[in-house]
Amino acid sequence: MTNSKLYRRNYIPCLMSSSADDTVPSMINPYVEYVAGREPLEIIAATAGELASFIRTVGPEGLEQSLAPGKWSGREIICHLADCEIVFAYRLRQTLAEGHHVIQPFDQDQWAANYGVYDAPSALAVFSSLRRWNIALIESLPSAAMSKKVMHPERGEMTFRDVVETMAGHDINHLNQLKAIAERIGGEEK
Repeated sequence: MTNSKLYRRNYIPCLMSSSADDTVPSMINPYVEYVAGREPLEIIAATAGELASFIRTVGPEGLEQSLAPGKWSGREIICHLADCEIVFAYRLRQTLAEGHHVIQPFDQDQWAANYGVYDAPSALAVFSSLRRWNIALIESLPSAAMSKKVMHPERGEMTFRDVVETMAGHDINHLNQLKAIAERIGGEEK
């Protein structure tokens, strides 16, 4: 059985869970609506290619466009995804290495303060390399690892699987923003 099939065999589709009053989605994965019923590993495996396609489609000028004033540009979104992949790489490994690891949140806006010095191709290279590394880790794991517990101070107890599903939903959220930017500027492949 391939590692990908092992993951699928042990995968429990990400379903929207609700709070006790059934009106507020669970905060374990705030991106759960993007992943519902899909396999996270397939989503995260496709993201680097979709980012590369976006860069080709919108060109250098389009990378500096945003959906609205004060929102991140396409380049900044790709930089954010590179930063988040660094964070996810650490979270995945700490979850596996420690019993009851507590995730360290970070202030994305503080990290974004430096995005002016980064270009999209470099951010994509960082993202792509780390993503391949993370996928290799995920595919190598025994099924029991998917249930390994981790604590997020803002979201509560999670599992390794929840972290992977969060990666996938986070990707989709930002890919949707990039697609909206491309549509807004009417980008054709450059």
